[in-house]
Amino acid sequence: MAILRIFSGSAELIAALLMLRFNQVEKALAVNSALAFVGPMILILTTSIGLVGMADKLSFGKLAWVLMGVTCLLIGILKK
Repeated sequence: MAILRIFSGSAELIAALLMLRFNQVEKALAVNSALAFVGPMILILTTSIGLVGMADKLSFGKLAWVLMGVTCLLIGILKK
């Protein structure tokens, strides 16, 4: 999970540097759009890894609450 978060943070920093280097709104928007794809993917992957790691420690009721919360987050992020 930590490695994915390091990757995500690095992608954010690289994107910011690219925006500064290009110094054009259109290109900055394109870079930002690419980040909009990376962010939810990292969220899904890290949450999945965490849930798999904790699945044996959680009861089915608590696991259902966690899954419902993750579902609400994904709907909020991905819904247009």
